[in-house]
This record gives sequence, C-alpha cells and structure tokens, in this order.
Amino acid sequence: MSVEKMQGYPFALTGQPDYSFLTVQVPANETLKVEASAMATMDSHMRMKTRLRGGIGRLMTGESLFINEYTAADASGEIGIAPGSPGDMAHVFLNDESIYLQSAAFVAATSGVDIETKWQGLTRGFFSGESLFLIRCRGQGDLWFNTYGAMIERDVTEDYVVDTGHIVAFTDGLDYEISKPSGYKSLFFSGEGFVCRFSGQGKIWIQTRQASALAAWAEPFRRIIKQKKD
Repeated sequence: MSVEKMQGYPFALTGQPDYSFLTVQVPANETLKVEASAMATMDSHMRMKTRLRGGIGRLMTGESLFINEYTAADASGEIGIAPGSPGDMAHVFLNDESIYLQSAAFVAATSGVDIETKWQGLTRGFFSGESLFLIRCRGQGDLWFNTYGAMIERDVTEDYVVDTGHIVAFTDGLDYEISKPSGYKSLFFSGEGFVCRFSGQGKIWIQTRQASALAAWAEPFRRIIKQKKD
C-alpha cells in the first residue's frame, strides 16, 4: 500500500473503484473529521469526539447528524475509513475553495475544512428527486468523498447536463438548474428522470451507478421470490 504525500496529510486509497478504503496518517495532535460510522481501524492512541454537523438541515433529510473527530494524541496515528456504499473515492486539497457534495458523499476532511449543509430550495430539491440539501465543504485542507459505483471527473467550460442521480460533487464556479430532459411524454415513458443543467466553469464528479436504478432492476426478482414463498 503506497502512501501519497503531496499537500495535506499522507494517505492511501485501496480497493478502487469497487470497494474503496481510505487510510490516513494523522500528524501528532492533529484532527481528522470522519463521517459517522465510517471508521474501520485506528491506532489505539487515537481519541474520538462526536459533534453535531449540519443542524436542522441534516435532521430534515433523515441522514446522519453527527461527525466524528479523531485526534492523534501526542504522536502521529493511522486511521482506516470504509464508506457505507460500495464504490470509488476521490481526494481534493482545498485552498480556500468550496466544493458541493450530494448529501451522502462526504467521507472525511482535515480540521481546516468547514462542513455545512446548504439549502437547495423547494423547487430544486423536490423536482430533482434527490435531497433538499447539499453539503458545502470549504476552507483549506484535505477532503475525501465517495460514490456508488466508479467515479468520473469532468472539466466544465460552458454547459453540461447530468442526470440528478449521477451527481457526486461540483466546484463553486458552477451554477445549475433542474429541468426535464425533453417533453413530459418523454419524461414518463423514457425511464429517465430530471437532469441538472450546469453552466459556468469548474469541475464535476459523476458516479457511474445509482442505487435507485439498482433497486428498480432488482424489484421484479424480489416479486418472483415473494410469490414462490407465498
């Protein structure tokens, strides 16, 4: 397992793109913020505190309200992190910048990165079929986020259209609107949902799979099994 050291904390990513696992070397007396329940392994001298993250926004989404902070007490320490969904993981070093994540994508960040929820608005949230809130990560330091499936990074210089269920993250330089792919007839009979139309300049990270599509694919098999049992 090779450890990367460019900016920020040394770390290693293994198991990509199917079952990504993150290992971070935390310097002495420094702290790493980790999504609740994602810690898999750690050195015995690492100390953990749980803090509220996102306030009422996370409460309304029904998702985890807490973030765990792991501090390497008196000596550097190692922590292993396993996200809940099977898929890829990406690392970005923020230099007084902002990235927006879909609500389940956050994995970990160093102490210089602020994690907060951002209201999408009723129109964007309800009609996208996704969460009403995004996670805004801003400041200076390491940020890791994950996908369901593999991850594709794109540079956007003008306009770009992505199905809302495939969006993982995007940079602060992009604006977006939720819309239907074409007419209402196409929307209901094509099997496609709403799309996000990005404009501006920046980066976007896309996941190659979405959990709702897997559930829809598996539903006929579930009914067959249920009928056999009955």
